[in-house]
Amino acid sequence: MATDIDLHLGKRLRRRRRLLGLTQQQLANAVGIRFQQIQKYECGANRISAARLWQLAEALETPVSYFYDGLAEAVARADAAEERSGEMFSRKETLDLIQAYYRLSERPRRRLLDLAKSLDTENETAA
Repeated sequence: MATDIDLHLGKRLRRRRRLLGLTQQQLANAVGIRFQQIQKYECGANRISAARLWQLAEALETPVSYFYDGLAEAVARADAAEERSGEMFSRKETLDLIQAYYRLSERPRRRLLDLAKSLDTENETAA
């Protein structure tokens, strides 16, 4: 399971690669791995070792520290979101809503979800 750090490093890797106009295949060739591995790094599915991070930084002509820029803020945001979600799922009304939702058949569930999304959009435009 990807950690917040793995996800952050992957996003930074993708951003730098795209900024330089490189494909995943080109970057993979530069560091001697398959492009699938670059895909896994970029989505946070695989952890990037220190040695590999060094190779990637060299290939992308950037210091290793580039990958860690903004990490503290990203982890703090993720922690706050996780805390909010934990509070939300501990409420009885949330559990009741989830149980009622899954008692519905597929079509009414889809319609209810669409309704909820449309209500959320209305709140955003009113703000």
